[in-house]
Amino acid sequence: MVQVTFKDNPIHLLGSEVKVGDQAPSFTVLANDLKPVTLDDSKGKVRLISVVPSVDTGVCSIQTKRFNEEATSLGEDVEVMTISCDLPFAQGRWKENENVENLHLYSDHRDLSFGKAFGTAIEELRLLTRSIFVVDRDGKVTHVEYVSEATDHPDYDAAIKAVKELN
Repeated sequence: MVQVTFKDNPIHLLGSEVKVGDQAPSFTVLANDLKPVTLDDSKGKVRLISVVPSVDTGVCSIQTKRFNEEATSLGEDVEVMTISCDLPFAQGRWKENENVENLHLYSDHRDLSFGKAFGTAIEELRLLTRSIFVVDRDGKVTHVEYVSEATDHPDYDAAIKAVKELN
């Protein structure tokens, strides 16, 4: 299993580690209007899934805004989403306040469906650990990064490169 720390303290991740070559596990998260969203809702597209502990914190905010900017150059066949355990209403307010319009922000607060399916749920904090997944049009995982220190930035360039290689 992936070894991750949060502020240099070891944490335990719930669920199974997802690896390159795996079929992406199914999950259900909530949109900001409380409607359920699944991976199949974006079937046929390349999916860039950016996972953050909380969009309302420094690194998470920067990460989400960075992928929002990158989304404009990735094309219509790419679905960019950020998933956190923030409440959908808080995500909606943050998204509006930060003028984030090019990606979808989804909440896993209800039952950690995404976190358990992708092995990102932090047992001690009931948050998701910082990670990036790229899923191709057929649902196969082509890029995975579990950031070893959850408060550090991911490798943005590697994620964008992985998406562009699928276009």
